[in-house]
Amino acid sequence: MKAIRCERPGLFLLHEIAIPEPGKNEALLQIRKVGICGTDLHAFAGNQAFFSYPRILGHEIAARVSRSNSANLEEGTPVVVIPYIHCGECIACKVGKTNCCERLKVLGVHTDGAMQEFLVVSESLLIPTPRLTWTEMAMVEPLSVAAHAVNRARIKKGDRVLVMGCGPIGLALLVYAKLAGAEVTAMDLNEERLAAAAKDFFADQLLAVKNNGSAESATINAFQVVFDATGNKQAMESGPGYVCHGGTYVLVGLYKADLCFHHPAIHAKELTLLCSRNATKDDFLFVIESLEKKQFPAEAYHSHSLPFAEVPGKFETLTGPANTVIKAMVDFPEVLP
Repeated sequence: MKAIRCERPGLFLLHEIAIPEPGKNEALLQIRKVGICGTDLHAFAGNQAFFSYPRILGHEIAARVSRSNSANLEEGTPVVVIPYIHCGECIACKVGKTNCCERLKVLGVHTDGAMQEFLVVSESLLIPTPRLTWTEMAMVEPLSVAAHAVNRARIKKGDRVLVMGCGPIGLALLVYAKLAGAEVTAMDLNEERLAAAAKDFFADQLLAVKNNGSAESATINAFQVVFDATGNKQAMESGPGYVCHGGTYVLVGLYKADLCFHHPAIHAKELTLLCSRNATKDDFLFVIESLEKKQFPAEAYHSHSLPFAEVPGKFETLTGPANTVIKAMVDFPEVLP
């Protein structure tokens, strides 16, 4: 089978490798679509935390069961993959927080992912999704990351919520915060992304960031909940300023180095600071249901497609903050095992 590996920052190579054999309680999956996310872009650029090379990327996965050693999965079943391989033994796992397992391995990050024609995955990480399209299935993972963060924030009806950064996670945060009953404001440097936030992703208000990184002073201390989805140091360190007294700041974006907050300022607000990492199976099930009910604007979210064979030569066209990509996906050909 064919596989595309990121050998080092900036370099993909196409390889011919053997099709793996599924073990007990595992399934061999034929990959149908893979979403490209910020993790993949940062890995390609060489600035992704928790990453080593060479690596086969891909953790936003829509697949079909090709062969299974489990009586619970029939050949041909369409499945969404939960890409978080957890140990089941650490404190986090034992209390249901498998998303932040002490020994977590994420497909496409810590171990090889789905940028290959076939992949073996544990049955426990598969969710049959017969009522979704391949495109909808490939967006379940990033939407689950957003839904998990919204759930962590415990938004109440009528809360004023600010989402900093209108990339794919930020746009999903807007939708799920709105579904939770919030009044949502979108913040970004990019006017096209702000326009998309208002047109398709339920933003009630827009907040343009100036070239010097500042926003309107009226937004200081204005929001019960603020989400950072930028992964940008300057933006992340400015976030507490937008949170009202008694409010919550949720770091969804990931920055590779240290962040600095002025302690007297956040202490005076009794600010709740949360980090949100990955998602749980319950988050996946919630998102799948929201897609089945057409509560999420899937057509607007999927903006670009790239054939599997063209990834090595065209992946770089998806990078850069000025592009119009919201969610790009890699399309896989039908292949016999």
